[in-house]
Amino acid sequence: MKKVITLCLLLWAAAGHAQTNAQLDPKVLTTKAVMDQFMSLRFGMFIHWGPVSLRGTEIGWSRHVQVPAADYDTLYRAFNPTEFNADEWVKTASDAGMKYLTITAKHHDGFCLWPSAYTNYNIMATPFKKDVVGLLAKACKKYHIKFCIYYSVLDWHHPDYPIDNPNDTVNGIRKNAHMEKYVAYMKNQLAELIKKYDPYMLWFDGPWEKPWTPAMALDMYAYLKTQKKDIIINNRLGKAFSGTGADGTPHFLGDYDTPEQRIGDLNMHTPWETCMTICEQWAWKPNDKMKSLATCIHTLAKVAGGNGNLLFNVGPRPDGLMEPEQVARLKEMGSWLRQYGAAIYNTHGGPWYPNQHFAATRSGNKIYVHVLEAPGQTLNLPALPDVKITKAYIMKGAAVAIQQSAQYITLTLPATLPDTNDTVIVLETDKPSMSIAPIKI
Repeated sequence: MKKVITLCLLLWAAAGHAQTNAQLDPKVLTTKAVMDQFMSLRFGMFIHWGPVSLRGTEIGWSRHVQVPAADYDTLYRAFNPTEFNADEWVKTASDAGMKYLTITAKHHDGFCLWPSAYTNYNIMATPFKKDVVGLLAKACKKYHIKFCIYYSVLDWHHPDYPIDNPNDTVNGIRKNAHMEKYVAYMKNQLAELIKKYDPYMLWFDGPWEKPWTPAMALDMYAYLKTQKKDIIINNRLGKAFSGTGADGTPHFLGDYDTPEQRIGDLNMHTPWETCMTICEQWAWKPNDKMKSLATCIHTLAKVAGGNGNLLFNVGPRPDGLMEPEQVARLKEMGSWLRQYGAAIYNTHGGPWYPNQHFAATRSGNKIYVHVLEAPGQTLNLPALPDVKITKAYIMKGAAVAIQQSAQYITLTLPATLPDTNDTVIVLETDKPSMSIAPIKI
């Protein structure tokens, strides 16, 4: 999907180029109430799709690499996904227990999945000639799924963007490019997307190349807020993708952090969302290796246990269908969530940091302990200062024996765990669970 060029980002930050929300008028920032609602959703679908699926290589990044640019840039002429059904895609997300959906409206290759008035390099130039973004937005309303849009800052296809080849910053520079015109193009397209489809959130990517400046990023965030005040914007407009100060202040520009292909640490201050693939590649690849159900559920539990959201990616085939095996895996996740969703949705992470064996989420006077790998017949947890557990039981099951001391809480586990992927044990507390500070193990 994208490469996070860590060294470059660190150099930019060290040189004082990183942007943060502190540089913006506080009035334009997304409110805590809006972000709290977003974080309560916990689970979303990411979709990477476009003409590159005809080659089965990575979207954007395979241009100039596995696929020559001249070939890549003409793939749209053969892109005719006649089996595409927006209703089925969104129903799959709904069946999986996902609460929001993000589609790559424009990736680094510049191809647009909607009929943009500002470029002919869009879905209407294909034999398919249907507004993919619009159809998905409509289907999301039907299934009460929040509709979100991915949009790449960089664009290796657009003539006004200075770089056309990320692997060659000398020969890959366009001599007649005009970055100012390209930024105007971005603003026009983003305003168009907001006006036509009213997205809940904009998921940016690709801000690391030199032509995109800190001033442009700050201006773009403020501009987007004039188009829709409460729109959520991730942290990939600016050069610094992540980092939080000791006081919880984000060291980036945007509304939330986006760790990629990894699970973020427990963070009670800064909203975050892990984006991760269900297979190995972001875009469709034939016979791509898929994650096991246990891995999928463990990932979701650990993300929620860290107080984050999971944006789980699928890459549909060139004919417009999602791989049946991936659909089946997502439905299995949905089946688990129908049983144990109260331990995921509308919860906060903690109080204990997740580890190999378990994760914990909490809400009200309840702590949900997700037993992922039983360490033995007992599970020892650090004691909760000034908090007493009044009841312990398996979610929708029998009571669990518990011993409490000044140092530990010891839970006696069943000889056979009721759910081999994630057995949820509920601990009821005599004080609000959110009053407990995070505890490292």
